[in-house]
Amino acid sequence: MNLDGYLKIEFLTKINHSVLKAYFILLLCLFPLSSSAKKLVIEIEIKNHFFVPDKIEIPADTKVKLVVHNRDPSSEEFESYELNREKLIMGGRKANIFIGPLTPGEYPFFGEFNQKTAQGWIVVK
Repeated sequence: MNLDGYLKIEFLTKINHSVLKAYFILLLCLFPLSSSAKKLVIEIEIKNHFFVPDKIEIPADTKVKLVVHNRDPSSEEFESYELNREKLIMGGRKANIFIGPLTPGEYPFFGEFNQKTAQGWIVVK
């Protein structure tokens, strides 16, 4: 290969690296590493086989982190068909459950092991 061919390859390589850098910067601008979407943390307790509070209001189109503290000695399973969530929470432990963003409406949840008492609703406005 002569010097002219080598210079062409080196030039094309530099262009490709510049194009890749430009695409990377563009992607960072379009999809920042830290999301600007609204995030909310809500804490719920399980006490005597009841959810406290049993009704939670959240704004629409908001990502929510539910922190569920099981204050009972026995395990409970947080379950919601509408939210497509199911999480076993051992007695005396806590669990994080991520939901949303949701459209306005009511989303029931319950405790799988104590369905008669462990009932709750997430109301999205």
